[in-house]
Amino acid sequence: MAAYPPLLKLADEASYRARFEEIYCTGAVTTHDGITVRFQKRNFDHSFYESSQRNRIKDAFSLLRAERLEWIAVALLDAAADRYHGWDRDTKTYDKTRRVTLVCGNYVVVIALTGAKLARFITAYVADTPHTLAKIKTSPKWIP
Repeated sequence: MAAYPPLLKLADEASYRARFEEIYCTGAVTTHDGITVRFQKRNFDHSFYESSQRNRIKDAFSLLRAERLEWIAVALLDAAADRYHGWDRDTKTYDKTRRVTLVCGNYVVVIALTGAKLARFITAYVADTPHTLAKIKTSPKWIP
């Protein structure tokens, strides 16, 4: 297992946003198996906000997510991480173009493949309920 950095403690949301853009939006991260993952500035809102009402409207900045901002690249580089196919809630099927990486017991990083060795970052979060974690772990294993 890779060494994950300590939780990131910054002054405010703007500082986390700036750090995300500095680390991820100036280039790409290449995964342990050679997939180039691109990030966009708008990924910050999807990745570091949560729905306070659990209604899919992301309206609350999540310190729990933001403190793990630096874990995203480490997870993508971690050859020992568990990887699964993503779930498409609209079609209620597994999506072979979505790769879900699970590290540190409950930290999740999701990417979407856009080509043979290209992907875009979707989100990262802490799987904070037993149901969420179980759903991930029962997904088909990712086989390159």
